[in-house]
Amino acid sequence: MMQLGFVSAILHDLSLDEVLRFAAAAGYDCLEVMCWPKGQAQRRYAGVTHLDVSHFNEGSASDTMEMVNRHGVAISALGYYPNTLSPVEEEAALAVEHLRRVIEAAALLQINRVNTFIGRDWTRSVEDNWPRFLQTWEPIIHFAESLSVKVGIENCPMLFSKDEWPGGKNLAVSPAIWRRMFTDIPSPAFGLNFDPSHMVWQGMDYLKPLRDFAAHLFHVHAKDARIDRNRLDEVGFLGHPHDYHTAKLPGLGEVNWGRFFSVLSDTGYRGAVCVEVEDRAYEGSLATRKAALRQSHAYLRNFIPRGVPRD
Repeated sequence: MMQLGFVSAILHDLSLDEVLRFAAAAGYDCLEVMCWPKGQAQRRYAGVTHLDVSHFNEGSASDTMEMVNRHGVAISALGYYPNTLSPVEEEAALAVEHLRRVIEAAALLQINRVNTFIGRDWTRSVEDNWPRFLQTWEPIIHFAESLSVKVGIENCPMLFSKDEWPGGKNLAVSPAIWRRMFTDIPSPAFGLNFDPSHMVWQGMDYLKPLRDFAAHLFHVHAKDARIDRNRLDEVGFLGHPHDYHTAKLPGLGEVNWGRFFSVLSDTGYRGAVCVEVEDRAYEGSLATRKAALRQSHAYLRNFIPRGVPRD
């Protein structure tokens, strides 16, 4: 059966041991662990290093798994979300190098799941990005496949400023692009870390991709999105998305989670569903961020029962 977890980035001020302890006490099954290089916080929820993979080895993996087993909370995936296609060559090269280290760490831990972004040069079209995408990502996916690690790409457009509209910093934002990606790099190691909230504010069906890309669903994020219809009536879909939508906890936005889990379970998905807290209403303190995770757990347990053995 599916496992309920959360993305560790929201508890950035706690150690991995403390995050695991909280996850166990709150009733979570698993945790997506953030693995950014130390000291690189360039945006909200980035730069979080709950697991330092810079010098990771078999001893590090053994110590980590001892901690995981002690708390009884699994690691669903390692997470690192940079821009590997940044127009700044040094930034892109460092991102690729570190991503390979994260993949190696996942193999050592026998987790075999890494979540990330494709990246994008937001000053160029999809067509103009494509040759560099292939040049960068074919070696990454082949490397992951050689280590039996699956790479799940999140479908977030990564739009932060007006200058990045409409391109964003991630190519993998739509079914049309996913189909092209998986056709051009056919590999069992290449799939999706699917987040329905990003489909909502792009005006797209968030259920159909669950069926169409069932074989590529490696991991799932549980985040909601609320559309401000008054603002949307003012600026339209050609306005910047942050002008009319807000990230919310599951159950506080537009996603029909009952229908979502009904379709997801019908696809045969039996992996992790991890809450990703990006709701600004809960960001005021560590206590409110923990409360957000407890609230999300209580809500999502309506769809993911606790205590069912994994297949």
